Amino acid sequence: MTLHLEDLRVRRLGECHYDSPFSEMLAAKQTSPHYVAEGDRVLLEDTVSMLAKHNLPANQLPSFEAAGPRRKIYFDPAHVSAGVVTCGGLCPGLNNVIRGLVQELTVHYGVKRILGFRNGFRGMTAENRNDTIELTPERVRDINNVGGTILGSSRGGQDADEMVDSLVLRGINVLFVIGGDGSMRAATRLSAAIRARDLDIAVIGVPKTIDNDLPFTDQSFGFQSAFAQATEFISSVSVEAAASPDGIGIVKLMGRHSGFIACYASLALNTADIVLIPEVPFVLEGTDGLLARVEQHVRSKGYVVIVVAEGAGQDLLAERGLLQSGATDASGNAMLGDIGALLRESITAHLTDAGLTPTVRYIDPSYAIRSVTANAYDSVYCLRLAHAAVHAAMAGRTETAVVRWRRRFVHVPMPLIISYRNQVDPDGDLWMSVLEATGNLLPPRTHGGLDQEQSHGGHRGMRRPTGWGNGVAIQNAGQLDVDLPDIDSARSFP
Repeated sequence: MTLHLEDLRVRRLGECHYDSPFSEMLAAKQTSPHYVAEGDRVLLEDTVSMLAKHNLPANQLPSFEAAGPRRKIYFDPAHVSAGVVTCGGLCPGLNNVIRGLVQELTVHYGVKRILGFRNGFRGMTAENRNDTIELTPERVRDINNVGGTILGSSRGGQDADEMVDSLVLRGINVLFVIGGDGSMRAATRLSAAIRARDLDIAVIGVPKTIDNDLPFTDQSFGFQSAFAQATEFISSVSVEAAASPDGIGIVKLMGRHSGFIACYASLALNTADIVLIPEVPFVLEGTDGLLARVEQHVRSKGYVVIVVAEGAGQDLLAERGLLQSGATDASGNAMLGDIGALLRESITAHLTDAGLTPTVRYIDPSYAIRSVTANAYDSVYCLRLAHAAVHAAMAGRTETAVVRWRRRFVHVPMPLIISYRNQVDPDGDLWMSVLEATGNLLPPRTHGGLDQEQSHGGHRGMRRPTGWGNGVAIQNAGQLDVDLPDIDSARSFP
């Protein structure tokens, strides 16, 4: 569907009647280059050509509600009990968000009771609903100096109605869900179950994903910290490869469907010769294949450094019977094959056959990049997201995620956050920069003779030679034709 203004409006529990503790401060504020007043909106698109296509007055263009404090709020802070849950995989900054939520709720709104549910949505089931942590300013004072989450996390589906029962029994009327696409999908269905019972419970999402693959957000929190950590492993493998005869350095980084970590980490250090991501297909054999390119680098400079995202080359693994067909993890994601192992074996065999004596150094840091503490940038980002989440909840917004869009903090309806996956655009400037940095800039590809399906990637019969990675269909925030998920079923989560 094409997004219109109405598609971007967030749900509200009702009219706001209570004075906000920020009301006096906000009375004189107006929209400026550095502030969006509560009645103003942030445009979905930011180019003249995109806006012109709508042929609408400015106040009818697709836009997001600005995040931030309101002069009137929905909940009486004296009667609010808040809940916090962290779900899915770890990410730098989770503790920072928890700390920010607690500080804002207690210091500025005067909320007296905040419960942290243990181990993700599992902690909201009937069996575990009493396994909670009382979150106080004293309890969270120094948790920002520790990676991971003090609440614990988990994956997997839980029954929506059972979790609503937990919220009711524990007296929670504001729930903050910190998690990725699976968590936001679960929170959306939880909201639907709450709505079906006509309950006054706000559900606010703080989206996170180490892969930076959630749409309608400039960047996921923790992403900068993660790719900064990844550069250290690239640096190590580069030193090892350069010091070895016919050295081969391979670093496999996280990125199931999106190669943002591989791209940014490679650009930050600028020592990688080849970058492989899930969005851009590659072949091993042939004159323009990966193996030939590797051999060329080794013969010309003595070694090669390869950065590969974990989701790259999955079609190559499938061809060789190295994928477990139909196997999924606890979140329902397809189990990936080990592209790093395939590269190591294939490159070693090819270079040996070519008369070289390869020395391969392979590093798979995996979880090491997501367990670190947030850097200074992400610490600030997490705190501001936490502030925005509390303001949204107290103003009665629900089924809403708080994100930064066009460098503004905004409210995004949860169904949009899970409507598609953000990926590196093979035609975009980020991938162009990677090709420039690695010296692999090739002439623009042509689509002549290709049908519509082939020209957009993801087809094994056509792997385009504009870089290195396993092709999948891509979408980006500038593409407005998206299918929203069906959220009518509130009983259970996928």
